[in-house]
Amino acid sequence: MDLFEKCGAYTRARDAVAAGFYPYFLPLEDTEGTEVVIGGHRLLMLGSNNYLGLTTHPKVRQAAIDAVEKFGTSCTGSRFLNGTLALHLALEKRLARFTGKEAALVFSTGFQVNLGTISALVGKGDVVIVDKDDHASIVDGARLGFGKMLRFRHNDVTDLERVLKKAGDAGKLVVVDGLFSMGGDIAPLPEIVPLCKQYGARLMVDDAHSMGVLGGGRGTAAHFGLVDEVDLIMGTFSKSFASLGGFVAGDAGVMHYVQHNARSLMFSASMPAHCVTPVLAALDIIEGEPEWIDRLWDVTERMRKGLNELGFNTGVSQTPVIPIIIGADDQTLMTWKALYDAGIYTNPVVAPGVPQGMSLLRTSYMATHTHEQIDRALGIFETVGRQMGLI
Repeated sequence: MDLFEKCGAYTRARDAVAAGFYPYFLPLEDTEGTEVVIGGHRLLMLGSNNYLGLTTHPKVRQAAIDAVEKFGTSCTGSRFLNGTLALHLALEKRLARFTGKEAALVFSTGFQVNLGTISALVGKGDVVIVDKDDHASIVDGARLGFGKMLRFRHNDVTDLERVLKKAGDAGKLVVVDGLFSMGGDIAPLPEIVPLCKQYGARLMVDDAHSMGVLGGGRGTAAHFGLVDEVDLIMGTFSKSFASLGGFVAGDAGVMHYVQHNARSLMFSASMPAHCVTPVLAALDIIEGEPEWIDRLWDVTERMRKGLNELGFNTGVSQTPVIPIIIGADDQTLMTWKALYDAGIYTNPVVAPGVPQGMSLLRTSYMATHTHEQIDRALGIFETVGRQMGLI
């Protein structure tokens, strides 16, 4: 059998393109954050992870420009060899202080943080326990390690306890998203933490979508006042920090071990300076100007209230990630297209990205959205929702 035979047999995406309902890999020609242009068509962006809108902030932009002028465009090597800048170390110290941990370690992407950290820590005879709705990078990190991966039902602490018992005396790492990127709900850390302590498990929280959003911008553990009880805090820079990269923070000894055993860190080129300095600038803004976070929540609650009053099913979202649950794949894609044609960009998510029969439109909001934009969006949602029989 030819290895490439499966490639020719894969027609799902081509069929969607031919039908005019292919919503992925759309090339943005222009973007200032809250609005984008695709194929000359201007849309209101309701599908970005730019929660604080800092990608266009003058201080953040200038930080990147200054870094390019001083350091050029690349570090031309891995952190392990010639690619560590003094800037990386300064950012790691800053992030450790920001998250309330002893030390932090910066990777080139958030995906690589989970690949490297989990696979380095979970070895033969160990167990990694993940929420069934955890991000793909967590699952892949668990697969890369030589330990065993077990799963528990989403945010179900009773099922988590069942799995912890099943793991027995093995070394155990529980990994959960702090803010789940599809449903917009939050991991119940006040219930998870005591279970981990009871069964001798370490706890890692993926705060990719929580940084800049929860806990005064410091993440889910800070949101619940449990910073000292969570062993590892992971975050990315491609969302509220307006850049590219990621980090993990925890005890200094653990960070030292990960630094010398995480293959995705040791064998990848390091973050260039112009990706590091915007994160430092974003941290300045988050710490010194809390009104950005307040504004994000004001926009979020205005939109959530409007969608719920119209009758849309927004699930159990508690955050600026607000899903519109539709159910059927075809109706979800048709609704996406109708919204797109009317000037709104959303992210359609169908199986296997979500369970079968739970297809949805993922919407997310930014501090830089105006009330006029939110009200305009609600008007379009009402028109399309009635047209599609959703409300």
